[in-house]
Amino acid sequence: MIDKLRDLLLLVSVSVVAVPVSAAEFILLQSTTSTQNSGLYDHLLPEFENKTGIQVRVVAVGTGQAIKNAGNCDADLLLVHSRAAEEAFVASGGGKERHDVMYNDFVLVGPSADPARIGEVTDVGAALRKIAGGHSVFVSRGDDSGTHKKELSLWGGIGVDPAAHSGGWYRETGSGMGATLNVAVAMDAYALTDRASWISFGNQAGHTILVEGDPALFNQYGIVTIDPAHCPNVKQAASGRFVEWLLGPEGQAAIAAFRLDGQQLFYPNAKDGGS
Repeated sequence: MIDKLRDLLLLVSVSVVAVPVSAAEFILLQSTTSTQNSGLYDHLLPEFENKTGIQVRVVAVGTGQAIKNAGNCDADLLLVHSRAAEEAFVASGGGKERHDVMYNDFVLVGPSADPARIGEVTDVGAALRKIAGGHSVFVSRGDDSGTHKKELSLWGGIGVDPAAHSGGWYRETGSGMGATLNVAVAMDAYALTDRASWISFGNQAGHTILVEGDPALFNQYGIVTIDPAHCPNVKQAASGRFVEWLLGPEGQAAIAAFRLDGQQLFYPNAKDGGS
C-alpha cells in the first residue's frame, strides 16, 4: 500500500511540474492588422519557433487597441506603428523599451477615374485639400489604429477637421484595413492605407495608388517590451529572446526576404541599442 501511494504521489508531482513548463513555451504579441493580414507573421514566426521552441501567439487589432490591451497586461510584447503612442506608452510606465524594427509607407488610393484629380500632385497635403475641397468621398478606418492616427495627423497638418464632415463626404468604418478598403472600393472613394495592406488586398477592382512617395507617408513599426513593474506576470525571458532575434541579423533578414507577388512589403531598420 505504501509503495502504491508513493507511486501515485510521484505521478501527481510529475504532472503538476509539466503544466507550467508547457505554458511557458508561448508568448502573447499584441500587434496590428497590417502585419498579420499581409502574411508577415506566417513567414517570420515559424523561423523563430523552429529555432527556440517558443510559440508566438498574435492578437491582431488596431494600434490603439493593441496598446490598451498591453496596458491591461494582456501581452508579453507589443508591435505596432504609431511612434508617438508607443513612446507615450513607455513614458506612462506600461512599456519598458521601444525599438525600431522595420518600415514601409502609406499610400492614398482611389478610383482610377480620380474625380478629385489627386493623382496630379505628389504632396499628400495638397491631395487631401483636393478631396476636402471637392467633397469627394473619403473612407477612414476611424478605429484609433496606427493608420487612423496617421490620417488624422495629415488632416491636422492642412487645418481640416474631418470629424465635422462625418456622415457626409467623410465616412468612418470603425473597422480594420481590409473592411475599410472594401467600403472604399464599393463607394468609389479615396482611402489611406499602408502599402503592405494594399498589396495583399484582394479586391482592388478599379482602384489604384494615386499618391505615394511623400516623406510624410513614412510608416515606422516599433516593438515595445512590457515593464514587469507594471505587469509582473510578463514572460520576460521568452519575450526577450524574440526581441533579440527580431532585431538581430536573422530576424532582420527574414523581414527583408518576405515578398508578395514579387514585391517587398517591409524594410528592416533595427538599430543597435534600440531607439
